Amino acid sequence: MKLSLRGLLLLASLAAPIAAAQNPIQHVVVIFQENRTPDNLFHGLPGADIANTGLDSKGNVITLTAVPLANRYGMDHTHADFTTMYDGGKMDGADKIPVVCAPGAKNCPPPNPAFKYVTLSDVAPYFQLAEQYTFADRMFQTNQGPSFPAHQFIISGTSAPTATSDLFAAEEPGGITGAIDNSGCTAPQQERVKLIDPSGGETMKMYPCFDHPTLTDLLDTAGISWRYYTPSANFVWTGPNAISHIRFGNDWNNVIVNPAQLFTDIANNQLPGVSWVIPTGAESDHPRNNRGMGPSWVASIVNTIGQSQDWSSTAIFITWDDWGGWYDHVPPTIYDSYEYGFRVPLILVSPYARQGYVSKATHDFGSILKFIEQVYNLPSLGYADARADDFADCFEFAEKPHEFHPIQAPYDANYFINVIQPPGDPDDD
Repeated sequence: MKLSLRGLLLLASLAAPIAAAQNPIQHVVVIFQENRTPDNLFHGLPGADIANTGLDSKGNVITLTAVPLANRYGMDHTHADFTTMYDGGKMDGADKIPVVCAPGAKNCPPPNPAFKYVTLSDVAPYFQLAEQYTFADRMFQTNQGPSFPAHQFIISGTSAPTATSDLFAAEEPGGITGAIDNSGCTAPQQERVKLIDPSGGETMKMYPCFDHPTLTDLLDTAGISWRYYTPSANFVWTGPNAISHIRFGNDWNNVIVNPAQLFTDIANNQLPGVSWVIPTGAESDHPRNNRGMGPSWVASIVNTIGQSQDWSSTAIFITWDDWGGWYDHVPPTIYDSYEYGFRVPLILVSPYARQGYVSKATHDFGSILKFIEQVYNLPSLGYADARADDFADCFEFAEKPHEFHPIQAPYDANYFINVIQPPGDPDDD
């Protein structure tokens, strides 16, 4: 596999480097939170395209109302739910999305459950970051579905089973009722995931273990270090677990089953060239399953990097893996039967990020991959990264780097290093 994979990579076209010899970035950190839209999570952000109202399927104008970040229900967000909410570009189907209430939740679901925004006080650290650095209000989830395929797109720009397939893994694995660790190449053999074909059909299924080039292979070839920090080896959020040559090869040593180890690695001057950072359920912002810890979790990572010697050479991308069923008013561009999905928030933090800037350029998960490819002068994978932009409008590499100012949050890194709790049930619903 390694030889044929390297051959594929050598045949790929080279991407142009960012800022040529003056590129100062030596570390890229991708923080991947859960299940939110800009309309839901950044209500009232100055300069951003955020709706106060939305349309339902009956043509009613619904005013968005506030809910806590740690709300007690969630919406389905399958590809079928995307199609329903998108409604041919009308963006009026959010009221048709099924709702799942947490056990014991009272008055659940509330009226118009998808038409909500998160209370500002619950997400104040996010607003500090978005207002100080760059916020993108045209950042789109690349895929039109839930977390399992999204976590494939963020490491490789596709959820295809093989390098030459025209299919995408479209949904969460679903062959075993009630299973938790049911994802990827370590799933029970009866597990299956639905595949979507170019016509939009989902009649085919397969075992959720794939093999094709990923960004980690490009990094390996170039000698660039990387780590994937995750709370569990087998959850749907652990993208490398579904790539056979990673899961059963030496690269699995780069998958760190303890997200808080990132803080230790930074302190020990061991921040990799590229890091993917996956939260526990409590820290994830996932509707119905989180404890409101996400903003502190993200702020603690940013503060740790900002107060380290790595600040002057780091770019941090904070984004969310899918829309989670929440209303959003901006229709995505449709490229094929599974790309693009709805908007998700993105905050870019770096001493070279434009300050107080709202990017109106179109970005997606492929844009993050392309940025990394150009930082390290890597080939293109030829998937979503090939057509994506590279966040060029969001950086000012020719300007003097900005000093770091700590983000105020209820909990700091010490809390997350010392907290003792299970990793939490991921997005299996």
